[in-house]
Amino acid sequence: MTPLVSIIMGSTSDLPILEKAAKFLDEMEVPFEMNALSAHRTPAQVEEFARNARSRGVKVIIAAAGMAAALPGVIAAMTPLPVIGVPINSTLDGQDALLSIVQMPPGISVATVGINAGLNAAVMATQMLALSDEQLAERFDQYRAKLQDKIVKANAELKEVKYKFKTN
Repeated sequence: MTPLVSIIMGSTSDLPILEKAAKFLDEMEVPFEMNALSAHRTPAQVEEFARNARSRGVKVIIAAAGMAAALPGVIAAMTPLPVIGVPINSTLDGQDALLSIVQMPPGISVATVGINAGLNAAVMATQMLALSDEQLAERFDQYRAKLQDKIVKANAELKEVKYKFKTN
């Protein structure tokens, strides 16, 4: 099975954040791969990965990194595929990683989700793939409907919570 999404992390210490992405892609039945590659410690492997991803059938790359967070931008510089950056909170509350990923020069874009938002990266990748896959679009629509149902149920339950001065 050819991976449609490639999840790349700068270090396996990022795995707890990206497990949410992996679980979501599994739920959506999207084939994916996971690798640890570092823009600073394994630059040759990052380049090989980025330059060959499209020819291997990958359609979207999720790249997560903390601190200097160069990985998403370096990958984006070497592939025409969409790259979704996930800033990891490792120092400075993740602000350093967020700014590093989001401040790309013109022509080399990285879609960026919130700090530690691995799940949202997988959601965005799924939305991109669903543009050309009707079955995936249906599964994604069902997921979104469940989100809505969860909030509607929670709101109904809140109506049962009583306080002396609560009016609804």
